[in-house]
Amino acid sequence: MSGTSLDGLDLAYVKFTYANKQWGYQFISTKTYPYENELVDQLKIAHTFNHEQIDQIDQEYTIKIADIVKQFIIEMNIDKRQINFLSSHGHTILHQPSNKITLQIGNNQQLADLLQLKVICDFRKQDVELNGQGAPLVPIGDKLLFNKYKYCINLGGISNISYDIENERVAYDICPVNIILNLFSQKLDKQFDDGGQFAQKGQINNQILEKLNSVEYNFLPSPKSLGIEYIQQHYIPIFQDENIYDILRTFTEYIAIQISNIITNEHTLITGGGAYNSFLIQRIKDLSKNNKIEIPDSQALEFKEALIFGFLGVLRDRNEINVLRSVTGASQDHSSGVIYN
Repeated sequence: MSGTSLDGLDLAYVKFTYANKQWGYQFISTKTYPYENELVDQLKIAHTFNHEQIDQIDQEYTIKIADIVKQFIIEMNIDKRQINFLSSHGHTILHQPSNKITLQIGNNQQLADLLQLKVICDFRKQDVELNGQGAPLVPIGDKLLFNKYKYCINLGGISNISYDIENERVAYDICPVNIILNLFSQKLDKQFDDGGQFAQKGQINNQILEKLNSVEYNFLPSPKSLGIEYIQQHYIPIFQDENIYDILRTFTEYIAIQISNIITNEHTLITGGGAYNSFLIQRIKDLSKNNKIEIPDSQALEFKEALIFGFLGVLRDRNEINVLRSVTGASQDHSSGVIYN
């Protein structure tokens, strides 16, 4: 799994079980392989590439995934014969569902050939073709693997949420999180705002906060999803030459406001790198008045999305529904993913 926060490639070796009409899972091995700075720089601007450049980075990234997977298998002493398949998200460089465009690099036959493994990937494309948003895809996993929680929230590069309304799953992207927090933390020579320490040094800029809360995306009905292109066009220009600490404090407050507008005081699971931002979590608790927020152990926190994309592969391999129309807005529930042998 590789997300918008660009912190690396998350790998999870997982055993799934199904008994008494209930899915279960067990993490066997997990590890994040950080990206080199050069690759991060390329992925940040890949949405501006022409066709030839996209083909080149697609090939290079596919080789990168294969090399990391091989390294993971060796490091974790995994018997390759025990692997049923590799389920891969790839990395999104274009996501414009209104234009019927979504592109994740690293999803191709070459990956299966390099690894000599069955590969299940490219989970978003079919949904977009069915007039869906192609996102979010995690909610089927929330519904079937984490059903003791009312709300499942992921605080990654972009925050998203899923929950049931009258037995129908609803899910959508809420707002940017680490895409912007990390961007401004890096101006202070840190990769991220550790625990929200930088934000706590700043003051809320009410003018910026008002502009953030006025971004059109906040008012769109679900299903809806955010892409890097939208964020760069509608969020980044809001920040001019203001104090970096104030920007981080203000944006942290914006995230907490948007999440607290949704959740009530019911069991809530928060995962993703943003869950380590203790100041952000406290602001969410304060504003939502929710005292039933749970942060899981570090393995579930960091690898929940990798786990669920593995689960999407399991469902696809069984030809069972793994994408919900109520979540993406597609014309129907469907079993999505391309299988390469």
